[in-house]
Amino acid sequence: MKEQLAKAMQRNQIVNMMYMSKSGEITKRRVKLVKLTGDSFQAYCFTRRAKRTFTINNVLAVVPIIHKERSVV
Repeated sequence: MKEQLAKAMQRNQIVNMMYMSKSGEITKRRVKLVKLTGDSFQAYCFTRRAKRTFTINNVLAVVPIIHKERSVV
């Protein structure tokens, strides 16, 4: 998981993330990674509209958001 997060940060990608909180609640977040350190990372969370710190081990899934260009006819 750490490698996927590092790639997303290097590529400056926004990702959809399934995350389990310390209390066991599972949430879906849209985040942009800011800093990766040890077993946690900081990201801007579009759901909370704030910078948040997440534990890497609590990330269940990460899917990059890919914006497709629309062709103009």
